[in-house]
Formats: sequence, C-alpha cells, structure tokens
Amino acid sequence: MLYRQLKKNYITTLNITVAVLATVMFIFLSSCSKKKELADAIGKDDSIPDMRTTGVTTLISDSGLIRYKIITAEWLVYNQVDTPFWAFEKGIYLEKFDTLFHIDATIKADTAYFYEPKKLWVLKSNVHIRSQRGDKFDTQLMYWDQGKEKIYSDKFIRIEQPDKILTGYGFESNQQMTEYQIYNNTGIFTVEDTAPADTATNNN
Repeated sequence: MLYRQLKKNYITTLNITVAVLATVMFIFLSSCSKKKELADAIGKDDSIPDMRTTGVTTLISDSGLIRYKIITAEWLVYNQVDTPFWAFEKGIYLEKFDTLFHIDATIKADTAYFYEPKKLWVLKSNVHIRSQRGDKFDTQLMYWDQGKEKIYSDKFIRIEQPDKILTGYGFESNQQMTEYQIYNNTGIFTVEDTAPADTATNNN
C-alpha cells in the first residue's frame, strides 16, 4: 500500500515538473523569437551606419584620377539602405581638382550628404564655395550633381565677384563654377575698393 502511495505521489510530482518545464520552455522560446524580431528590426534601422570614421583627411579618385580632397570630423557610411549614402553631419571641407591636379573649387558646409548611386551631393547650412578665379558663393542649400556636371540651388544665394556682388533666389552653374546664372535677382552691388583714410595731422 505504501509503495503504491509513493508511486502515485512520484507520478503526480513528475507531471507537475513536466508541466512547469513546458511552460518555461514556451516562455523562453517566445522571448527568443521576440528578441530575434527586435534584432532584425534594429538591423534594418537606417540610423545605424555601416562605418563610422572620425578625424578624416582623405583623397578620393574618380576614373583613376584623384579628384577630391575631403576633411571632416566624422564620416558615416550607410550601405544597407535603398539609396546608399555618406553623411558628414559635423561639417565638411572639400577641394575639387581638375585633371592637372589644380584646385577647381573649395567647398565648406556645416552638413553634407553624398548619395553614391546618384552621384549627388547635398550641402546644407552655411555653404561657402570659392571658385578657381576667386568668385565666392554663399547659400544655405546647394546641390552638386556629378552625373549631370552641374551645381545648383533654389534658395537665396550671394555671389561675390571681384567688382560686384549679386544676390537672388535660384542658381545654376557648371562644375568648375566658371559659367553660371542667378535667377530672381534681388540686387547687384558694386564693390568699391577704398584706401584707408590718412588720419595723421600736422599740428606744427
């Protein structure tokens, strides 16, 4: 009788243990599945770069020729997105070279993005460009389409030439910044070179 009672108690305890283990396994597997889904979602998040480099000074070639020099505090590369791009969100300084390695133009901006498949630069905030002949271009937004070999903007722009200053809304230029036009002109101002006044006096 005692043996039967012990056996019955053992079987009951075993059934409870199996039930508890089954419940624990179900919760564990469900948790793992959710963690995997979360990991997949994070892996697809555009905010996570594939590469991050700081303190960058580098030369970039195009068709076997060195065409650009980039200086930036931080360079982020996003490849696992629909349109891969580079991000320079801590500012950029860029020099563009011609085929003889002469500087065609220098470009500064607080923020810049380069969309590789489109060969398109988007320059934002305090954009300053200086051409080889010394013209200065200032705006808050500039597009540089390397495929179409043109630079353009639909925002306010200020162009300083040696003898005058042009302002307007909308602008288009070739890549060398030598042939350009400004739309919706808002002003043409003459630059006057004034020599410092001679303030010395003779009180003899």
